[in-house]
Amino acid sequence: MTVTSDDFDDLFKRSAVGPLSGVVIADFGRVLAAPYCTMLLADLGATVLKVESLAGDETRSWMPPVVDGESTYYMSVNRNKHSIALDFRNPDDLEVAKSLAAKCDVLVENFKPGGLASFGLDYESVRLTNPTVVYASITGFGTKGGVDLPGYDLLVQGAAGLMSLQGSPETEPFRAGVAVFDVFTGLHTSLAIMAALRHLSLTGEGQLIELNLMSTALSSMVNQTAAYALAGIVPSRLGNEHPSIYPYSPFGTLDGEIILAIGNDNQYKDYVATIGAPGLAEDDRFDTNQKRSRNRDELRPLLEKIMVTRTTADWFQLLRAAGLPCAPINDVKQGIEFAESLGLEPIVSVGDGSHSQPGIRNPAAYSRTPVTYDYAPPALDSSGEAIRAWLKSPT
Repeated sequence: MTVTSDDFDDLFKRSAVGPLSGVVIADFGRVLAAPYCTMLLADLGATVLKVESLAGDETRSWMPPVVDGESTYYMSVNRNKHSIALDFRNPDDLEVAKSLAAKCDVLVENFKPGGLASFGLDYESVRLTNPTVVYASITGFGTKGGVDLPGYDLLVQGAAGLMSLQGSPETEPFRAGVAVFDVFTGLHTSLAIMAALRHLSLTGEGQLIELNLMSTALSSMVNQTAAYALAGIVPSRLGNEHPSIYPYSPFGTLDGEIILAIGNDNQYKDYVATIGAPGLAEDDRFDTNQKRSRNRDELRPLLEKIMVTRTTADWFQLLRAAGLPCAPINDVKQGIEFAESLGLEPIVSVGDGSHSQPGIRNPAAYSRTPVTYDYAPPALDSSGEAIRAWLKSPT
């Protein structure tokens, strides 16, 4: 393959100047947490060079679903990147990896703890040739007592206690329908990188950032973990109920269910007035949130009797007009359609021309430096030669 100037320029060419334009990120991440982090940063203008094994990121083979032979899982977290395939056991390829680590602004990796040290790609080795590098390392259970535990999201959901909270008291524990702690760790990592880049701009100092799924899980479980840390209370499964607020759950309707999220006493008064039962606001069993939470078994059948008299659509229209928190329970298709009805434009076109494909919009909207979707998820090693050429260039 002959590398042209266009190939070389494509590594850095974007349709608009983003808040991270000019930042080069070496993405040594696989699967979800690290790739999701680097995709968010790539959306903001960073140049992300994705380092893969010769077999490619594991998620390339996570099928179904499949579109045009590609895994939708892989495509969901790898837009706006450029791929290079390297075998670290090959001396020439390892030298390319080290050159990339020496030249990048940020390095992100989620290998097993210590997995890159044997190749001289750990933080202590990389900073010798790149002292200002921001090096973000993601593990499953940290680098101390949990060093031997594989970092799979499902394991963390179980070990951290989330599964004990999912499902009803009558069911077994359930996992979340998405790898939530991988995603949350990716988000935390992107925030940590942005802060470290700010520190770098002020002081000229690079640094190591370490995150793990277990710590992210405990932080992300907010009120549930705080209940134990502050009060010694071990939360339990409540199904779709909230431990501290009522009514805050789905309720049956004439043709389905609608979610109510009545978060304070004023909302409760407006809600019972809207459904035609204002007396329930004066009942001394239910006139404060604390009483409603304590006496929910008495209140629920009174509300259920009313809620089943109208359809979900009717209740949603009526309660929404009254400014009350409510929502239908949608499937994913309906969820996207609902977002479209709100003008949120959830589907974007990623890439251009014959290489474009649909993708889910980055949730951030900037007034001056827009998010861009210039490159579809790369084919394996599609930018390998161009990246090698850039590494040899003086710039």
